[in-house]
Amino acid sequence: MTYQETISWMFAQLPMYQKKGAAALKHKLDNILHFSEVLGNPHRKFKSIHVAGTNGKGSSSHMLASILQEAGYKVGLYTSPHLKDFRERIKINGKPIGKDYVKDFIKAQKPFLEANELSFFEMTVGMAFTYFAEEKVDIAIIEVGLGGRLDSTNIIQPEVSLITNIGYDHMELLGNTLEKIALEKAGIIKENTPIVISERQSETEGIFRLIAAQKNSEIVFAEDLDLETYPTDLLGDYQRKNMTGVLAAIQMLKGFEISKKDVKKGLSRTVKNTGILGRWQVLGKKPLMVCDTAHNQEGLMSVMEQVGRQKYKKLHFVLGFVNDKELKKLLRRFPQQAEYYFVSPNIPRGLAVEELESIAKEIGLYGTSFSSVAKGFKAAKANASKEDFIYVGGSTFVVAEIV
Repeated sequence: MTYQETISWMFAQLPMYQKKGAAALKHKLDNILHFSEVLGNPHRKFKSIHVAGTNGKGSSSHMLASILQEAGYKVGLYTSPHLKDFRERIKINGKPIGKDYVKDFIKAQKPFLEANELSFFEMTVGMAFTYFAEEKVDIAIIEVGLGGRLDSTNIIQPEVSLITNIGYDHMELLGNTLEKIALEKAGIIKENTPIVISERQSETEGIFRLIAAQKNSEIVFAEDLDLETYPTDLLGDYQRKNMTGVLAAIQMLKGFEISKKDVKKGLSRTVKNTGILGRWQVLGKKPLMVCDTAHNQEGLMSVMEQVGRQKYKKLHFVLGFVNDKELKKLLRRFPQQAEYYFVSPNIPRGLAVEELESIAKEIGLYGTSFSSVAKGFKAAKANASKEDFIYVGGSTFVVAEIV
């Protein structure tokens, strides 16, 4: 198979959460443990930092990787989902895994993958861990896919773990209260392993402290530390919260020499060093055009606060969602005084644009529906003056179609 044929097989043959939703999840670690054993337990052959949370875990993972790169280490980075190319998920020092490696790995493991019906995420985790082990990385930053306790990445024994923020997302899988969701995220806390919490929340603090005590693990709330923050090329205002957790995790990481200079350079070059996409990413100026992957209540609230601080003559929103969100709650985060361009991301989970427009009208958001993200974005650019502001988002998969 060619690289593209290999990727198509991975997407089509086996369930993938970003396309299928809850049906793609296995809710157990048996498969990944079996697969890892077949692969020679690669997850035991490199050091790691494990990152979970509702919002900010991707940005935090990229910040950590960039800092460690600046300190001179060979750094693996595993994140999800990807926006343009599958290989974004698996990088070493910012360079994506090679197409030939992806092809060869799937070709070699295909009989096992088919016989054991591994999910898309399970096979991808196995690939990443094998690649990092073979390439002998000094450390790998491993982002949780969903939840924590039963996530396929949760077989590693990290040097330190980081939980960013707890919010209302994937509630049909993780629970309908912050406490229940936190319990799933707390599943990454390991015996005698430091755990950093980026953001103190009254509903979840007790749960994290309890699990940490049970695991005999030192727990640190980042805001309790006197941490000096620095400029970053990640432009979202919400990155300040992420940064404090990252700095605390670096402080708790033992056995690595990381100077203040490394931290400053790493934060200022996160985009350059890692290639991260879609976080308050500026697509153009005059009019100023920004996209962001925020897709739940807390994430959108932070982003809309930053939108409100911009100077503009008129607001334009190119907006689309997936079909498993509490749409009215999300839409209430958006201002009524704006022009809307309703779209649907081109995936099976994409919310029908007609339904989006209908619900938006109920809460006073008016605009026009378009048959694709590209057409909606084109219309917004055509309608906007140089003094206007265009925002593209609502879903990671809307952003993926325009970056």
